[in-house]
Amino acid sequence: MGLNPDTAVLFVMATSVEPQGMLAYSRLLAAVFGHLGVNSQPLKTLASALRGAGAAIPLSQAESIPRDTLLSWAMDQVSHVRLATLVAWKTASRWADVCMLTRRDFVLVTDDEVIVDWGVRPKGRTRNPFCVSKLVVICGPLTNVIAMLVRGAGDFRQLTSVSTAQLARMWAGELRMCRYSAHSIKRGAVDHLLEAKSLGAPFPEHLISRVAKHKNEVDPTVAQMTVRYANNVVALARVLRTAEVTVFL
Repeated sequence: MGLNPDTAVLFVMATSVEPQGMLAYSRLLAAVFGHLGVNSQPLKTLASALRGAGAAIPLSQAESIPRDTLLSWAMDQVSHVRLATLVAWKTASRWADVCMLTRRDFVLVTDDEVIVDWGVRPKGRTRNPFCVSKLVVICGPLTNVIAMLVRGAGDFRQLTSVSTAQLARMWAGELRMCRYSAHSIKRGAVDHLLEAKSLGAPFPEHLISRVAKHKNEVDPTVAQMTVRYANNVVALARVLRTAEVTVFL
């Protein structure tokens, strides 16, 4: 029996690998058949089913980095890397998203308050550019440092050119950092907020998801249509209450 998209599905299902491996196989084979001009819909359907069952979630997750460890490293770096690191921590963001921020995305910069407009930049946001997590207000510790670095950076079109892979290589060469990856920053920030909440921090739980830019179907505060219609970005950002969370980061 020759290999075609239908028999390829049987082959993938018969492999004794974890669902994550089956998803990888089905994607690869679908791409190969597509390149050959063969309809690969059976493999795409299998991949979709595997994703729905959670196979796209990695088995191993990045280790959370403690706040003090990250900040100690950041303060020894050049200004654009230091700024990217502090913004990533204070907004519980992916390094890749922070790297692509421009000066215009910092819609307000003062020593007490910095407002970041993520627009469509975070992963998956292009399908929903008006979700309530598009604006994050940075306040509390490190805000004045971030403001100083933003003002000193001029009219930048990319916050830093250091990629996720380059950051990983930088950390791999340092004993105190080699156990962490770029995603450790966001995971560390989320864990930090969860610990603060468990110890009695007064902010509502759903604000953690909002700051971290995670989809939350029960986020109660502002309708997406209101976000779409709002012209006063600064006022909207404050109404979204993320400052209540970032003050703890």
